[in-house]
Amino acid sequence: MNTSSKALVIFSGGQDSTTCLIQAIKTYGQANVEAISFHYGQRHHIELQQASLIAQDFKIKHTILDTSMIKDVTQNALMDDQAAIIQNGAYPNTFVDGRNALFLLLAGSYAKRQGIQDIIIGVCETDFSGYPDCRDIFIKSMNVTMNLAMDYNFQIKTPLMYLTKAQTWQLADKLGYLEYIKQKTHTCYLGVVGGCHECPSCLLRDKGLQEYLASASSF
Repeated sequence: MNTSSKALVIFSGGQDSTTCLIQAIKTYGQANVEAISFHYGQRHHIELQQASLIAQDFKIKHTILDTSMIKDVTQNALMDDQAAIIQNGAYPNTFVDGRNALFLLLAGSYAKRQGIQDIIIGVCETDFSGYPDCRDIFIKSMNVTMNLAMDYNFQIKTPLMYLTKAQTWQLADKLGYLEYIKQKTHTCYLGVVGGCHECPSCLLRDKGLQEYLASASSF
């Protein structure tokens, strides 16, 4: 256990960020971990309810910031419940321009005030929807930018960056929380409790789980 430092987890209440939160608690200790979430006008705002409940379960300080002003500068299906979710060129129209950059910047400002250097975010460029702000090169560039902008030694950590979704489920199982994450987390873009099993996020989650369960049963 790393008790010499603290960590701030960017937390959506979904599978990936919950896995990161649990891993952080085991690594840093419960007293040294905080979570931060963002209300940006997402159509699946139920994820924030789940995030709060999960933070309560683990007795973690949880801060929710209102960043809904992002709706004034960009348009996408993730913030428009009347829009159909479709593939739009290289990635689905659920991509929110600037979202992870904004989240990291605000998380950094908050972390510095709390004396926290390690920021954990559950982005991944192995099994993802092609979002450019989930790539390792983007995270590294933001780490440098934030360190320069705030004159502070941030360490942005991405424990899921090179894991497939099946491997993320495997990690959840290794941590001892596979069933908890299956039942408590919310991923569905449409905000359907338990998942719609049709949107890109649900399909990726379900496919990864089935692949992991199939591989686990073969041993």
